[in-house]
Amino acid sequence: MQVLHLSTSDISGGAAIAAYRLHQGLQHLGVTSQMLVGKKSSDDKTVFAPKSNFSKALGILKPTLDCLPLRFYPGCDITRLSLSLEWLPDRLAPKVAQLTPDILNLHWVCGGFLRIETLAKLNQPIVWTLHDMWAFTGGCHYNQDCDRYTSSCGNCPLLQSGNNWDLSHWVWQRKAKAWQNINLTLVTPSHWLAKCANSSSLFQDRRVEVIPNGLDTEQYKPMDKRLARELLNLPQDKQLILFGAIGATSDSRKGFHQLQLALKHLSQSGWQENTDVVVFGSSKPENSIDLGFRTHYLGYFHDDIALALVYSAANVMIVPSTQEAFGQTASESLACGTPVVCFDSTGLKDIVEHERNGYRAKCFSAEDLANGIAWVLQDGERWQHLSRRAREKVEQEFTLELQSYRYSKLYEEILHFGDREGIKSSN
Repeated sequence: MQVLHLSTSDISGGAAIAAYRLHQGLQHLGVTSQMLVGKKSSDDKTVFAPKSNFSKALGILKPTLDCLPLRFYPGCDITRLSLSLEWLPDRLAPKVAQLTPDILNLHWVCGGFLRIETLAKLNQPIVWTLHDMWAFTGGCHYNQDCDRYTSSCGNCPLLQSGNNWDLSHWVWQRKAKAWQNINLTLVTPSHWLAKCANSSSLFQDRRVEVIPNGLDTEQYKPMDKRLARELLNLPQDKQLILFGAIGATSDSRKGFHQLQLALKHLSQSGWQENTDVVVFGSSKPENSIDLGFRTHYLGYFHDDIALALVYSAANVMIVPSTQEAFGQTASESLACGTPVVCFDSTGLKDIVEHERNGYRAKCFSAEDLANGIAWVLQDGERWQHLSRRAREKVEQEFTLELQSYRYSKLYEEILHFGDREGIKSSN
C-alpha cells in the first residue's frame, strides 16, 4: 500500500506538522508513505516539492494572487481575513500520477496549492484530514458565529457583502459541483469538527471518522523542571504560566484578548509576587504588552525536544482559543505533564478533561479563565494528580502509534471494500 499526503507545506505551521507526523508514523509501521507539498522545509527525501526557481517563486506569489478577487469587497480587511478561494490553476494531477499512490491523504491544501476543481482529476480514493473548516465552507477557515455553511453560504459576514450570490457562494458552488462524484472519506481530529462536517451542506452525506492527532511520546515527555528552567534561563522560584503566541495577537480566534483580561484579573488577586508568564512563538515586542506579570519571551522553537523542554518548565499551559479543530499545543503540553487551562469549547474538549488534567473555563469568560489558572496552581498535591493524568491521557489516546494504526486500517478498508460514501461513522 502506497500513501501520498498532499499538503501546502511539510513542517511549516500546525496543520503541516500534524501531517508530517502522521507521514512519519506510517513509515514506522512499515507503510510506504510519501508527501507532495508546495513548500518543503525539511530534508526528508520522501517529501517532494517543486524544484525550479520559477515554480518556487510562483508558490510564494500564489497566496497573494488567490486573494485578488477579495478586493471587490472593500468592507473586509484583506490583511486580517482568513478566507481562501483556491481558483488558481495547479499542476498537481500529473505529479500525483508520477508517484503512483494507491490512496491519497489530503491535509491543509490552501494558499493556492490545490485548485478546488483538481480533486475531480485525481483517480485514487481520497482521505481528507480536516485541520479546519475550509473544506465545507464558502472559503472561511473558521465560521465564528456564522452557520451559513449548513446551507450554501452567501451573504458572508467576513466579506460584509449583504448579497446571497457573493464570492463565498461562488466558492461553495464550485465545491458542490466539482466534488459530487469523487471517492472521498473525511477524517477529523475532534468530535466537534466531525459534527460540523456532518451538519454542512457539502458533507452531510459523507463518511466522517474521528482520529485524533498523534504525538511522539518519546520526544514529548516530562523532563526535570529545574533542569528545563536552567537551560531556558527561567526563574526557579516562580510558578510559570505558559502561552504559545504564534499568530495570537493578529487572530481573534486565538483568544489573546481574553487571556490579557484573565492575567490582569489574576495579578490583582495577589498572584503577581510568586508567578511569571512565559511566552513562546514570539520575540519580545517593540511596544510592550501589559500582561500584569513579569513576562519572559522565548522566541520561536523549531524542534520537538526544545518544545518539550518549554512545556516541562511550566506549571500550567493556557490555550484560550475560541475555536480549535484539535489543539495541538494542548496535547503537547499534557504529554509533558503540564496541565492545560482552556475554554469549554470545540476541539479542545476532546483533550482537556475538566478538573482531571486541567480546567475548562466557561465560554468565553476571562474571569473563569483566571479562576482555572488559580485552581491549577494553588494546590501542589492536586497539581501532581493533574500532571499524572495529563500524561496518562496522551498515552491512552494521542500517541503517534495509535493514530498511524487507525489511519492504516482506514486506508486498507477503503482499498479493500471500495467507496463507502454516505455511510457515517458511529464516532
